[in-house]
Amino acid sequence: MKFADFHAGQVIEAGPYVLSEEELVGFARSYDPQWFHTDAEASRESPFGGLIASGWHTCAIAMRLVVEAALAGSESFASPGLEHVRWPNPVRPGDALRLVADVIEVRRSESKPTLGILRWRWRLFNQRELMVLDVEVTSLFRLRDAESDAAPRHQVP
Repeated sequence: MKFADFHAGQVIEAGPYVLSEEELVGFARSYDPQWFHTDAEASRESPFGGLIASGWHTCAIAMRLVVEAALAGSESFASPGLEHVRWPNPVRPGDALRLVADVIEVRRSESKPTLGILRWRWRLFNQRELMVLDVEVTSLFRLRDAESDAAPRHQVP
């Protein structure tokens, strides 16, 4: 999607993405090697009763779904950060994750009119409709002409 295609109140959905145990453990071994992410046997004794994905892996899955659904081919080039990140429920091997992205605000920078700013909330849900990720993201878009493709300045209350 192009920056001009986004509008406040828009809902973008993607998925499902099915997470295998092999992928879950592989990511954890590389980036978050805590025992409850990497050791199936030991994790049975954890408060979760089995393997769970790293929250950072969950964020990476959301990023992939967002790129596939909205950012591929866009002018998006960076993000200055996140407002919050929450993992209200664990992700387990075999979960089918679905993205719901709510566009909160679409605007051009007042000081840099060739910079588009998109604020949106990404949520991932598993196959039981339990939310496993809640994050508010700001995405930046490089716009060629400040006069064309002018984005409206709308916010969702």
